[in-house]
Amino acid sequence: MAANPKDSARYTEIRNAKARHDYFVEEKFEAGVALKGTEVKSIRAGRAQIGDAFGRFEKGELWLINAHIDTYAFASTSNHEPRRSRKLLLHTHQIRKIAQALAVGGNALIPLRMYFKEALVKVEIALCSGKKSHDKRETLKQRVVSRELDHEMKQRRR
Repeated sequence: MAANPKDSARYTEIRNAKARHDYFVEEKFEAGVALKGTEVKSIRAGRAQIGDAFGRFEKGELWLINAHIDTYAFASTSNHEPRRSRKLLLHTHQIRKIAQALAVGGNALIPLRMYFKEALVKVEIALCSGKKSHDKRETLKQRVVSRELDHEMKQRRR
């Protein structure tokens, strides 16, 4: 019997909920991640957090720093370090573009979500600039207004 394509356990997605609240997202990239087998099994079980993670450019390579992937409970002695740095896999022209944006200053490389694409783990990273507190308040106000408008439109349709 074939696996159900809508099975939620097969399509685990880890999101960075605070990223859009704290940053203006400018440009997104899809990157592969160099992982160990126990890390993939932990991600498939939904045991990862990318809320505090960020990207860093070092020696011509991009690294995902401070992402927490829990140790795999059923592994033997060959388990991984939960907060180790993980290499991000991108095309050379994308790495060059990100390196130039980070060198200018005022930008950060933030992971938005971690997900499976077929059997591979992918990370959606974005070049972001930080929001000030008044920008965050303005975003919340706009969200409330749009929610009220949607509610009014639903009421009028009935």
